[in-house]
Amino acid sequence: MRLSVILPAKNEAEGLRQTLPRLREAQPDAELIVVDDGSSDDTAEVAMAHGARVLSSPYSMGNGAAIKRGARAASGEILVFMDADGQHDPAEIASLLDRLERGYDMVVGARDSSGQASAGRSLANRFYNRLASWMTGHRVADLTSGFRAVRAERFREFLHLLPNGFSYPTTSTMAFFRSAYPVDYVAVQVARRMGNNSHIRPIKDGIRFLLIIFKIATLYSPLKLFVPVAAAFAAAGLGWYGWTFHEAGRFTNMSMLLLSAAVIIFLIGLISEQITSLTYLAARESKSRSG
Repeated sequence: MRLSVILPAKNEAEGLRQTLPRLREAQPDAELIVVDDGSSDDTAEVAMAHGARVLSSPYSMGNGAAIKRGARAASGEILVFMDADGQHDPAEIASLLDRLERGYDMVVGARDSSGQASAGRSLANRFYNRLASWMTGHRVADLTSGFRAVRAERFREFLHLLPNGFSYPTTSTMAFFRSAYPVDYVAVQVARRMGNNSHIRPIKDGIRFLLIIFKIATLYSPLKLFVPVAAAFAAAGLGWYGWTFHEAGRFTNMSMLLLSAAVIIFLIGLISEQITSLTYLAARESKSRSG
């Protein structure tokens, strides 16, 4: 099968100088696509000099947008996504492809704790992995890894779901699980990022953390998240009612508020479940029409 390797890049000239020669050596017959996401350095020139096909954007649209542009333009039946900053070893693509040949539709390069940008992100990613594993009922070793190999036909089914900004790995992984496309993980080593190290931004990263949690739920089975939350509010409401009835013999406004919140959260979960089902139904119908 023809292989296309897609590297989203924004100001990654230095990383590409290191990555592209190693990539060409590891996969000499692969189509190399560098999606230049509005870089202000010579990212595009470096990529072209090393024989890669370059898709340039006049301004930055985000990592997810670069992934989508690359996936649409790729001619390969197998797509490999990897970072352009030198963190991913092109030699490990072979291990991803080997697992793909065993019947999987997506194989993800799973990092260990040493491959995380910081202790805070390592902790957050462990939480994401546990939550996603509980939601799907399958082991999720690295939900947010950007190093993955997929079957192009399968991946393009979900392009409309992918955000233009962050969390395309989360979205695509949960979409594959929801559609019963088998996913596997291969342990990989991750090198230190070339260039400026990323920094934790408490407010922005905290909001991102919450958004990813809700994305995990809404992309797979919203009720698995909403029902426990609704049950917790219901238990709190009943517990408070029991205490106030024992102490004062009355039903308080707080009990009503907690029980009402439980019903509302449950109903929101039901609506979210229907919307999620309709989203994937639309994706299947779109695929059948295009086929």
